[in-house]
Amino acid sequence: MTEKTTGASYAAAGVDIEAGDRAVELMKEWVKKTQRPEVLGGLGGFAGLFDASALKRYERPLLASATDGVGTKVDIARQMGVYDTIGHDLVAMVMDDIVVCGAEPLFMTDYICVGKVHPERVAAIVKGIAEGCVLAGCALVGGETAEHPGLLGPDDFDVAGAGTGVVEYDRLLGADRIRTGDAVIAMASSGLHSNGYSLVRHVLFDRAGMSLDAHVEELGRTLGEELLEPTKIYSLDCMALTRTAEVHAYSHITGGGLAANLARVIPDHLHATVDRSTWTPGAVFDLVGKAGQVEQLELEKTLNMGVGMMAVVPQESVDVALTALADRGVDAWVAGEILDRADRTEGATLTGSYAS
Repeated sequence: MTEKTTGASYAAAGVDIEAGDRAVELMKEWVKKTQRPEVLGGLGGFAGLFDASALKRYERPLLASATDGVGTKVDIARQMGVYDTIGHDLVAMVMDDIVVCGAEPLFMTDYICVGKVHPERVAAIVKGIAEGCVLAGCALVGGETAEHPGLLGPDDFDVAGAGTGVVEYDRLLGADRIRTGDAVIAMASSGLHSNGYSLVRHVLFDRAGMSLDAHVEELGRTLGEELLEPTKIYSLDCMALTRTAEVHAYSHITGGGLAANLARVIPDHLHATVDRSTWTPGAVFDLVGKAGQVEQLELEKTLNMGVGMMAVVPQESVDVALTALADRGVDAWVAGEILDRADRTEGATLTGSYAS
């Protein structure tokens, strides 16, 4: 007698379609909270729809787009079993890149890749993304959840996103607006944000042997809580500032550190100098430096050192700009100025020593 064999199936290969459908149902309520009047249709279609007739009020609309992820910070979320904050990081990484040119964030899509679909876990991730979209003023119009058994472990995941914004051509911000004598205003970060975690994890876990549940006195909380602190989303703050004061450029401080990102918006004939003595980096930056014996320059080219966004404004706009940011609860200060390039080779440099 021949033993009957069972045919192969998608489920046997590790993909659970029913779990994916359950995840979609759970996330719908969060996606609805991000809707703008220009969004058509609901979650579940093949494409998100945005009514472009809303752009008719622009004389010459420019669409701005960006895409990003949150790097190895997802591993901290996985280890801690906390999934509803990593979405804030994703929105910040995407939409704060878009707002740098003066664009208004319009809509975003996400991509969540998992080893195994846990519906509640996926819904928690989307909840965080939706909450981040509300903070950025954009709609979450769709996304994709992909199950990759065999490539990722059952608890492994990664997230990525893409966003679109719009700016009037004659209001485009950037290097061509910057002038000698402009002031550089720094806006405080909420911590490490979402860059440099490969260095941070190597230093704190591999070299220092620290654990996520360890209470760190200088941080005032556990290491895991500090490392999962959501990235601050500056989109609405920057848009409000642009409406209130004259702004020449923004720089989103992400991978590469403060000087390298600021240099990206400085024209070739000018130079930005930033005075370290105008602020004190948060305790987590000192912790990483001491635990790994990381040199200051290495920290500065990897981490944001306490500054998440910078604005370049004319001197006559400084007081108005600082007041506008303070009114929105943004900790901001004058950190530097724009000078003629002269014989300097870099577009931006840090000077002095951090305030203690």
